[in-house]
Amino acid sequence: MKAYLLDSAVARYVFEHTTPPDPLLEQLEKETAEIAGENAAMQISPDQGRFLTMITQLMAPQVVVEVGTFTGYSSVCIARGLSGGTLHCFDISERWTSVARRYWHEAGVADRVTLTIGPAKETLATFDQTVDLAFIDADKGSYPAYYELLMDRLRPGGLLLADNTLRRGWVADPAHEEITTVEIRQFNDLVIADPRVSVLMLPVADGMTMIRKN
Repeated sequence: MKAYLLDSAVARYVFEHTTPPDPLLEQLEKETAEIAGENAAMQISPDQGRFLTMITQLMAPQVVVEVGTFTGYSSVCIARGLSGGTLHCFDISERWTSVARRYWHEAGVADRVTLTIGPAKETLATFDQTVDLAFIDADKGSYPAYYELLMDRLRPGGLLLADNTLRRGWVADPAHEEITTVEIRQFNDLVIADPRVSVLMLPVADGMTMIRKN
């Protein structure tokens, strides 16, 4: 569990009072750690996975977009929350998404997911459906571009979720000038200044921002 922003005892309490992942998700987390090394940190945490499933269940979306699929943890969680809709995943890696494809089948959700491989700035530009729900968890410097592409397609009342928006709390420290932190700080400033949306930043895991199109 990623708990960069919580006291360890509080984090453990939260974990113990959140519905845990099932064996399939636990196996996916374990396999990702084994094959991806330090890149495994790109995977969302179990509490975020539960959150994504519940948000999807509550919204009952028909069209969901995920930018940044990696080995598939978040996409399994989103797809499990669908009741008739489709999750459209955009990623650049055949290697990592081959793992995701396998777990979609094992989870019984493969028929709810489509995958497009290629730079999302290009592939999203050709996506012509109205989006109900979107999740961004990809290269941080491209967040503004993904945001604009998705906002153009997001329906009024639709929801966009962006991961890693607190960067372990570093975004709140102006002296912290590591490039990814600066990029996320700029994205956060862009979003809060956008009159088209309402924003709620959640201190879950590494920070997740909920952005509702007005």
